[in-house]
Amino acid sequence: MSKVFDLWNTVGGAFGPSGREDAVREAIAAIAGEYIDDITTDALGNLICRKKGAGKKLLFAAHMDSIGVVATYIDEKGFIRFAQVGGLFKGDLINIQVRFAGGTRGVISYEEKTPFKDITLDNLFIDIGAADRADAERQVQIGDFAVFDAPRFEQNGVLCGPYLDNRIGCVTLLLAMERLAQQEIENDLYFAFTAQEEVGLRGAGAAAFAVEPDIAVAVDVTDTGDLPERKTPMAVDMGRGPAVKVMDRSVICTPEVCAALERAAAACGIDVQREILQFGGTDTAALQKTRAGVQAGAVSIPTRYIHSPSEMCAVSDVEAAARLLEKFVLQQK
Repeated sequence: MSKVFDLWNTVGGAFGPSGREDAVREAIAAIAGEYIDDITTDALGNLICRKKGAGKKLLFAAHMDSIGVVATYIDEKGFIRFAQVGGLFKGDLINIQVRFAGGTRGVISYEEKTPFKDITLDNLFIDIGAADRADAERQVQIGDFAVFDAPRFEQNGVLCGPYLDNRIGCVTLLLAMERLAQQEIENDLYFAFTAQEEVGLRGAGAAAFAVEPDIAVAVDVTDTGDLPERKTPMAVDMGRGPAVKVMDRSVICTPEVCAALERAAAACGIDVQREILQFGGTDTAALQKTRAGVQAGAVSIPTRYIHSPSEMCAVSDVEAAARLLEKFVLQQK
């Protein structure tokens, strides 16, 4: 297996829905500590890693939280109703396994008397195999969070499993940090692993407010346009290199930052794609809007089946993104 998979298996396997990122933060800090000068955690739960320098302040951010569900009600038979934490699509949820923080596992299913075309999240429930409400309450409490419980694997240079969004962005930053660790860097580097992106880009704004960067770059996943009969055309394919974001629904990236990222890619022979994501937003928007405004851009990992238990991306795109970020740092004077 690749180093990318090993890192993702560690970081991606940590329990970390929005607002409950503690285990992910600990896993990342244990790896990052070897490469940087200091690590801090702010009140929102962002992990800020710094490699000190006297030049420009460069902030790189990847959100470490994931989507999930939270228990809202347990009926008399022990079935658990839930609310979404972040964006969920019913088609990705039927008969999939989930895991609560305490280790209890269950299956999401649906009320079969409701026609499938009419089903909403309100018609779904979690079955943990409980005998009744009391039995269920011994295992799960109202307010407990759960995440997708599915295997992660690497095959033919492709990763598949839950929470590439955005643990693979975190892995990209860790790889870039490792590449920069032994070099003399003029600039002041900050790597923020942000909290609560999936519920409103909450952590990134606080992190950028504290750092006051000259330039900020987010690293996240993006959708692809390479699937059969793709409804919304998109000029991004898995395996053709990382994407430089032009815009999404939350942000229009700073043209100078986009150009600098493309120059960095060209300087190290990396093929990049241009990304326009018509649905969804990223931490880039929160970074750009902090204080009086920040020059901001984003590097995206092309990923299929986002927000499902079986997301998919290419190892080569992740490795190339880390090299791109390294060159981008070295070119900033």
